[in-house]
Parts: sequence; C-alpha cells; structure tokens
Amino acid sequence: MNLLLKIIVQLAFSYVSTVGFALCINVPRKGLNCAGLAGMIGWIVYWVIWQAGVSIMIANLVGAFAIGIAGIMFARLMKMPVIVFNIPGLVPLVPGATAYEAVRALVMNHQSEGIELLVRVIMVAGSIAVGFMFAQLVTELTRPRLGFLGTFRSQD
Repeated sequence: MNLLLKIIVQLAFSYVSTVGFALCINVPRKGLNCAGLAGMIGWIVYWVIWQAGVSIMIANLVGAFAIGIAGIMFARLMKMPVIVFNIPGLVPLVPGATAYEAVRALVMNHQSEGIELLVRVIMVAGSIAVGFMFAQLVTELTRPRLGFLGTFRSQD
C-alpha cells in the first residue's frame, strides 16, 4: 500500500470513529463535523510521529496537544464548550487494546506481562493528559495575540 493511500485510510477511519463516538455521547449535530476533524487531526499527528520512529508516549502527547488546540479553536468558532470536541477527538488515541491485553494477562495469571502492559497504558494516558494540559496552557498564554479568534468569545 503506498503512502498516500495509507494516509487517506488513516484520515477516513479516524474521522469515522470520532464522529461515531460523538453520536454515542450526543454531541450536538452542528458540532459533529468539527469533532470528527479534531479527532482526525490528532490521530494523523500521532500516526505521522509514530511512523517517524518517535516514542509512542511523545506521539500521544503531541497528538493530544493537537486535539486540544483544535478543540479550543473549534469551540471558539462554533461557540460551543471545548469538551464537545475534545472528548470524541480523544477516542482514536485511547489505548483500549493495550488495556484489554493487560487485563487479559492479569486474569490469565501472567502477572509480569500484565503489569508491564498496565504501566504502558498508564504512561500513555498520562501523556494524553499532559498534551491536553499543554494545549490549554498555550492557548491561555497566547489568547490576546490570536486576533480574530478572540472576537468569537461570548461568555468571558
């Protein structure tokens, strides 16, 4: 499979999975497309960094940072809460398969493997949280300099 086709597949499935989860948690209809775009942006940033051979923790951190920035921008543009875009956008980055393998290994009494996988899940979850925190910090520090985006704020 050539690189362009891989990128298109990654973009399409990350968008569909994000919008699907957004539908499950009742995101308002006008926010579905932006939520899908936030998830797609975060996933492609994660995927490109991971494909470049960088650590999975750094890839998750940067992907979560991209989702956080996109979520804040979409929230300001759509005049909706940022959580509407961040929570569905996070879905492609969640290490669900690794968490499942960790629980499965612990249940099967393979404790060392289970603990190793559990530590990996905790580290990925922590890197996602730090990425969101950095996104919030960067937008708070640069708020007066964003120009037109500052004019869309309604409740501040």
